[in-house]
Amino acid sequence: MNQNVPPPQSFKPLDPAKFKNPDTTAKGERRAIVALSRLETLWFNTGTLCNIACTSCYIGSSPTNDRLAYLTTAEMTAYLDEAEALNQRPKTVAFTGGEPFMNPDMAAMAETALARDYDVLVLTNAMKPMMRPRVQAALSGLNKRFGAKLSLRVSLDHWRSDLHDEERGAGSFAETIFGLRWLRDEGVAITVAGRLRWGDGDADMRRGFAELFARERITLDVADHAALVLFPEMDERIDVPEITVDCWNILNKSPNDMMCATSRMIVKRKGAPSPAVLACTLLPYDAQFELGPRLADALAPVKLNHPHCAKFCVLGGGSCKS
Repeated sequence: MNQNVPPPQSFKPLDPAKFKNPDTTAKGERRAIVALSRLETLWFNTGTLCNIACTSCYIGSSPTNDRLAYLTTAEMTAYLDEAEALNQRPKTVAFTGGEPFMNPDMAAMAETALARDYDVLVLTNAMKPMMRPRVQAALSGLNKRFGAKLSLRVSLDHWRSDLHDEERGAGSFAETIFGLRWLRDEGVAITVAGRLRWGDGDADMRRGFAELFARERITLDVADHAALVLFPEMDERIDVPEITVDCWNILNKSPNDMMCATSRMIVKRKGAPSPAVLACTLLPYDAQFELGPRLADALAPVKLNHPHCAKFCVLGGGSCKS
């Protein structure tokens, strides 16, 4: 993973004995697992290529990273067919990357899913790939035909331009705002994803975004945690506790609230003969979270054997759910 931001000196580095055994923790306690309660969101990673290279992209997307290849409409459709045959038809078909609009099949994949009456969510930086004339025309047409069944979640890391640009490169804030204005004027349903990277509190971030959206005439309820998603930071080098079966009661949390209880992700590795199903959107390169080539292979419980399971999902309350 591309994690170039060094951990703060006050933080303890990850204990190398942790997250080694999928069944037990370093202390010998039973590791927590999460069963698939119902497939609500089926994610498709459209490929790791991106028009920018962020400072701390969890998946290492960049203009040169093609470890995950472009998915095709036919490949996506096969998984939708299988989900329906398994009686696991999801509510939402979601696309992430990389930058999904780099994939030449993105508009066709969205149209195919929408035509089958799925809600469709596309994660995007709303920059040049989305603003190409043919992509704009496709989005405008899909919005006219399907309305709010199509929504875009735009990555805007911070309401301050300097901090967003610190993560994504000089001028990226202005370019994303330009894309957001176009989506606003087209009436496309949008949500926004920010990051709690700079130590701001949740309330401060929502207040800052509220002021930004008011200036930009963007209608978005910042109090709605699904409309303005603020992701906790992830760095697998920093020490976090392992999650045991007893933690659910201690933390007053339910395994059914975890992403892997309701979602799976499809990826296509470079050079692979076919796509694969993963347990988690956050862990595309960790072999223990690859569940097989078919959805039928991916219905088993997931063992929370990674720092992201603890830091992002269980303790951080983070979720990529639509």
